[in-house]
Amino acid sequence: MNQHTKNRNSWLALNGRKLIISGPCSAETEEQVLETARALAQSGKVDYFRAGIWKPRTMPGSFEGIGKEALIWMKKAKEETGLKITVEVATPQHVYEAIKAGVDALWIGARTTVNPFAVQDLADAVEGLDIPIFIKNPINPDIKLWMGAVERFKKAGITRIGLVHRGFSFLGETKYRNRPQWQIPIEMMVTYPDLPMICDPSHICGNRSLLQAVAQKAIDLNYDGIMLEAHPTPDDAWSDAKQQVTPTRLHEIVDSLVLRESRQNDDLIQNNLELLRGEIDEIDADLLAILGKRMNVAKRIGHFKKERNITILQQKRWEEIVQRFIDLGMKQGLSREFSIKLITAIHDESINNQEKIFRGED
Repeated sequence: MNQHTKNRNSWLALNGRKLIISGPCSAETEEQVLETARALAQSGKVDYFRAGIWKPRTMPGSFEGIGKEALIWMKKAKEETGLKITVEVATPQHVYEAIKAGVDALWIGARTTVNPFAVQDLADAVEGLDIPIFIKNPINPDIKLWMGAVERFKKAGITRIGLVHRGFSFLGETKYRNRPQWQIPIEMMVTYPDLPMICDPSHICGNRSLLQAVAQKAIDLNYDGIMLEAHPTPDDAWSDAKQQVTPTRLHEIVDSLVLRESRQNDDLIQNNLELLRGEIDEIDADLLAILGKRMNVAKRIGHFKKERNITILQQKRWEEIVQRFIDLGMKQGLSREFSIKLITAIHDESINNQEKIFRGED
């Protein structure tokens, strides 16, 4: 483990292992909470026991959590098992009730992170408290909202802040409940190298079959821990049944994770990596040179369209380009999604250049 990683998760005191947060999506009954906590504590691998006390639901009438009564059950679970407990808070009153019940850490949900007013209210509520705060990414892929939430809690004097990557809403077709969009949490890790990053595969996947693969990818990307939902009888859960696993399965997933080492002090490995990275740098330079040539052709097309009073966007041509790009990309082992994103970015830049020509700016 390198010095950077040590600094990033120092307040978690992990000593080379990964943080594990687990528990049911919702606290349903006292029996369910205690049964889950006991089963999770048996392995000695779980650090925080989690459960939803207040559940923000899209539609009224859905199960919205037991409320503060369930905090009594969480407190009993803590006393009986020795596990630390953590709950989601969305209002200052939630903060007050959770602190009064002895909750060890709070997390800010994705539906709250998206609202700067709500985040500020929570930051004001915890000001002066010495408690860890885990901040989930906002529902929509807006990294500034995530950063803004971090800064608000920092200004409130919170020194122990963790980031939780739970994926982002997406209206198109996807195998995930919330698309991971890994580049966003990676950018957060670069921006805040001192903050630990936790992955929440349960909310990314939305179904238990994908959990292990997503958890392993997070570990491969040097995340500091995993948050997974566990329930004694997942199929009977009152909320998000498909993404929960039994405590036994939770232990199996944790045991299956292959931990990676940075090995930054190994000269042989670093030399080999530098050679390969050098190849990538050269290829990147070639890619940009080719894209520059393509943009020059696009500009010539723009001048031609302007001289003949032709619209910039030719829909039929654009559809042909997209399909051709997908076909060519698949032959190179590139996913359909990546090929569409790449050609869309290139096309947008071409359109921008042609619009400048039409405005007489080029």
